[in-house]
Formats: sequence, structure tokens, C-alpha cells
Amino acid sequence: MASRLELHEELCDLLESRNVYFQPPESKKIEYDCFVYFMNDIASKYANNKHYNDKKRYEIKLITKNPDNGLVDKILDSFMYISFDRSFVTDNLYHFVFDLYY
Repeated sequence: MASRLELHEELCDLLESRNVYFQPPESKKIEYDCFVYFMNDIASKYANNKHYNDKKRYEIKLITKNPDNGLVDKILDSFMYISFDRSFVTDNLYHFVFDLYY
């Protein structure tokens, strides 16, 4: 099973930047373009009355000033168990939200 730190490094590589934040506190100054992510579920599988597999689900939010920078397609192409959830605009920043099982 891959670790959260491996996911963090993959997101940094995709963004070509260290502007990747795991559960940032409200006081954290965030620089854009960035990924903000947190774990929001664990899908467990059972067989023969035993627990044998977990997949952690992360909500990953791409926050960008430019909605046409190609990062949406890049993240969708980079992970096997990812889906696009929604998008919205706040304070002239574009937010794209994904669910990823990792």
C-alpha cells in the first residue's frame, strides 16, 4: 500500500512545484497554483471473516488562477483510481475537486 508521503511527492511532481498542502491550517499562507488534500475515507475489504485490504480516499483540490493550464487533464491521466467531483470559483481562484483512492 502506498503512503501519503508518496502521494505528496507525486502531486509535487505533477505540479512541478512544492505548493502541495496536506490539511493546511487556516493560518497557513498558501501559494497558487497548488494542491490541497486530505484523507476523507478508508474503503476496507473483507473476505473469509478477515480484513485484508484498505484503500484510502483523498479529496484533492487543485486551486489555480488559470483554469486552462492543463493540470486537470494531467491529474486525471496520472492516477488509476481518480474521479472528477466538482469545480467552483472563489475569490477569482478556480477550484477543481477530485476523489482519489490511493
